[in-house]
Amino acid sequence: MCYLFANFKFDVMTLKNIPAGYKVAFWTILLVVIDQVVKMLVHFNLEVGDKIEVFSWFNLCYIENNGFAFGMQLGSGEGAVDWGKLILSLFRIVMIGLLIYGIGYLVKHRDEVPKGVVVGAVLILAGAIGNMVDSMFYGLLLDTQDAGFLMGKVVDMIHLPLFKWENCPQFLSFLVGGDGYFFGAVFNVADAYISVAVVYLLIFQYKFFK
Repeated sequence: MCYLFANFKFDVMTLKNIPAGYKVAFWTILLVVIDQVVKMLVHFNLEVGDKIEVFSWFNLCYIENNGFAFGMQLGSGEGAVDWGKLILSLFRIVMIGLLIYGIGYLVKHRDEVPKGVVVGAVLILAGAIGNMVDSMFYGLLLDTQDAGFLMGKVVDMIHLPLFKWENCPQFLSFLVGGDGYFFGAVFNVADAYISVAVVYLLIFQYKFFK
């Protein structure tokens, strides 16, 4: 028993000694893998446009969108080259680079940085990478797209029609889908990472950003 306890204590100490950067990389990769697995399960088991009602407030809807999170789009998407899509993809690459640099800075100064800030930053990074993978490779790999490198569409599948919002203010109209429901947009796991992280950071870590 003492031997087992000593080994367990040693393993715990070994885990604590893993460099923080490695831990950040591990969690980022794991979150991206989860996002991509969900997207592939949806792609290979549903047809684009399919909708499955799991609960009254939760549907699985397979759509492919060309733009930002929650189906928003940059530009018309018309023409030989979708410049809006290309600009968006390049913007994502730049932002991912800045996020990696910023997280590296936070990790180096982790004694002065709340762990929650690093967790939020990792969620945002994983979400950005998850959707960037779609843009980079799905146009080449998925038979529903055939769009080319950096021109792939983002796979969305989560629909949460929580309640009808008949008189939604114009400035909040992006929260209401075409069917009049809040929250009516269709999004994916990567979008959820980013949204949860941003809300968490604004509510619970706002003092750090002062």
